[in-house]
Amino acid sequence: MPVLAVIPARLGATRLPRKPLRLLGGEPLVVRVHQRVTALQVAEQVVVATDHEDIARVCEAHGIRAVMTSDTHPSGTDRVAEVARHPEFAHLDIVLNVQGDEPFVSREALAGAVALVASGAAPIGTAAVPVPAEALHRPEVVKVVCTDEGRALYFSRAPIPYLRDAADAGVLAPLVRQHVGVYAYTRTALQQWVEWAPHPLELIERLEQLRPLAHGLAIGVAHVPMAEAGIDTEDDLRRANERWPSFAGQQYSAVSVVAPDGVTST
Repeated sequence: MPVLAVIPARLGATRLPRKPLRLLGGEPLVVRVHQRVTALQVAEQVVVATDHEDIARVCEAHGIRAVMTSDTHPSGTDRVAEVARHPEFAHLDIVLNVQGDEPFVSREALAGAVALVASGAAPIGTAAVPVPAEALHRPEVVKVVCTDEGRALYFSRAPIPYLRDAADAGVLAPLVRQHVGVYAYTRTALQQWVEWAPHPLELIERLEQLRPLAHGLAIGVAHVPMAEAGIDTEDDLRRANERWPSFAGQQYSAVSVVAPDGVTST
């Protein structure tokens, strides 16, 4: 696939200091994420976008292509867009943004997002999983509701859609999903995204995906069965290291992902 996967890796995380360089299974987290994305074979090239030479040096030592980007970018999306503008990547039509703290990211999520863009179903693709009922009211769990064609209607930290009558709980369950923060874009959509100013909806919810949605850009949502949480805290990292030996022993296998219009990606 003509896909460029970019892993934004910023050194200045506050909840987990120097997060990209913290060790998971004896290797820096950014290296583990790169290994995972490479193994899943969803992109022709996989690069790291960073703002710090320490991360670039670690990547170089592991044979990973790293691109230095501005240290003033307000988001990982802006960092990804800067890398995508490099002439050496101009032949890659689809850009895939994979968070630098997602070493367990699934192939279904990545390939599903890419398939939506590759098929022309939407200029932006992302993914979502079923949301447990107890998570509906947790603001850290981002919810998304979609059209019948699989395009996002709205993302929110609030419980959406609102359940007015308990008798309709069974109708609600299949309508709401938990957003998985991976994105695939056409080059045009990515450039538009970063050129627009932050939208009031985005600022209120603190959800940057509301910016393109508010401007009328369609976001396709691939429904996948499950997704792993990212690594944001010391506890997350501890749990990830406990799980790592069994995870590392698994072999990756190809998974067919069907976009809403029936196009299959393997």
